[in-house]
Amino acid sequence: MDDTRKALGNRGEEVAAGFLRQLGWKIIERNYRCRMGELDMVATDDQGVLVFVEVRTRSGSSHGLPEESVLLGKQKRLRMLAEYYLLLHPEWRNKPCRFDVLAVQLAARGEIKTVRHIKNAF
Repeated sequence: MDDTRKALGNRGEEVAAGFLRQLGWKIIERNYRCRMGELDMVATDDQGVLVFVEVRTRSGSSHGLPEESVLLGKQKRLRMLAEYYLLLHPEWRNKPCRFDVLAVQLAARGEIKTVRHIKNAF
């Protein structure tokens, strides 16, 4: 991944984390990595539900909306990662959880244009 794309992703994740904190959410993990991949964020919402959050960031619209890039293959990988996370964190087993997508669109200089929160995205 080139530096520009990495910086865009990092900025989007910062925006997403701030957005969730404003909603009263607690962020448990950021960039949780294991041998199978990475979860952008693991958080609890204001009702105590465990949420696996996928953050997608774009600075233009030529490639579609950010949330449109969470394709079936990515969804399957995120489900597998979540299962692994729950295996290693038994305190969350048998509790409600879901997958949300935070779609962040930024202006050319990094200003926030929009943040869309898609609950139960898949």
